[in-house]
Amino acid sequence: MTNCMKYRALLTNVALAAALTMMTSVGFTVGVGAQPPGEAPNKANWMPDRLADGQPDIQGMWDNTDAMFTSLELPAELLGRDNISEEELQQRAEASAKGRIDGSKWKGHENARGVGGYGIYWFDWFWDDPVASGAPSIIVKPENGRIPPRLKSAQKQIDMNMAKLHNAAENMEAGDRCISRGVVGMMMPTEYNNGTLILQPPGYIVIHSEMIHNARIIPIDGSPHANSKVRLWEGDPRGRWNGNTLIIESTNFRALKNIRGATAGRLSRQTEQQRITERITVVGPDRLHYSITMDDPETYTEQWSAAFPFKRDSDYLQFEYACHEGNYSVPNALGGARLEERQLDYREGRSSRRRRRSISVSGRNPFLSVASTDGLHGLHISTMGLA
Repeated sequence: MTNCMKYRALLTNVALAAALTMMTSVGFTVGVGAQPPGEAPNKANWMPDRLADGQPDIQGMWDNTDAMFTSLELPAELLGRDNISEEELQQRAEASAKGRIDGSKWKGHENARGVGGYGIYWFDWFWDDPVASGAPSIIVKPENGRIPPRLKSAQKQIDMNMAKLHNAAENMEAGDRCISRGVVGMMMPTEYNNGTLILQPPGYIVIHSEMIHNARIIPIDGSPHANSKVRLWEGDPRGRWNGNTLIIESTNFRALKNIRGATAGRLSRQTEQQRITERITVVGPDRLHYSITMDDPETYTEQWSAAFPFKRDSDYLQFEYACHEGNYSVPNALGGARLEERQLDYREGRSSRRRRRSISVSGRNPFLSVASTDGLHGLHISTMGLA
């Protein structure tokens, strides 16, 4: 158990205990490995515990931090190599960890790329010892280990949206707006809050992500997908078991012009043609193999897949993310953009006396508003009732 996890464990274990009391059966047994889809390893002569209805028992808390130190895409120098040793993978994981920590050290304002972000102690990679995930990259298909290019039409739409990113809240990334990080964003390794709670009430699988406090409720009762007119931020999922592998197929995605991609630095979009297939295979008492395949023929030139391990982490405790309540990024970003516009007007000699321009921050704290005012001195921010 890492120091970070020990800290969580000391605070409380009530949340996990309360969540699991609604289950009709008990038993923890799960984990993951980083193999291509359909090639999950399994321990010889080992079978997972099963619930009363016969499905493998994967209830409990899991995390994917073992994949944090693996490159998202295959490094160019490894392309075509099939003899990469575990020792080399471990060396690469350690180098990745050192690079992140060294790169996060404060080197003075003159060397800063911006105002900065969280303190280094927020990040899981600061607390965890670097380990190799068993693969040289998280992307496993196509064979070059890289996310395929976007279609020209898709890239043009994404570029246009980025050029107008702070014109309105609706242009900003859905995760920044505390709505959703999307299926890919919820499941891929991230900087912090990598704990994932899995519950198995009768007829369903529930995958609860700590980030944005999202719960995906997945029917496994054989029911059909919702009517195609029903469009959802995270799609309409349906699951089924094939032996020790849970297969989740999601359709009916809502078209979105800005949603998180495979990492925070890869903003993407979502179309109604998008289909996502996930596979969760029980490969050991405390190990799961997870893979996700993205199929969006209106965005990418071909399908791509990612795979990585989940390990059981019973000491991990999820806390309420309270995304909306603590989110200043949307009003601050939009307010800053309006101030930049006024500064540009001032420099170019245009009238700085404009009509007050309110910023709509749909879906967030109703007591918070940001409005630009006259002249170069810019912003009026009201935070009545904001904790």
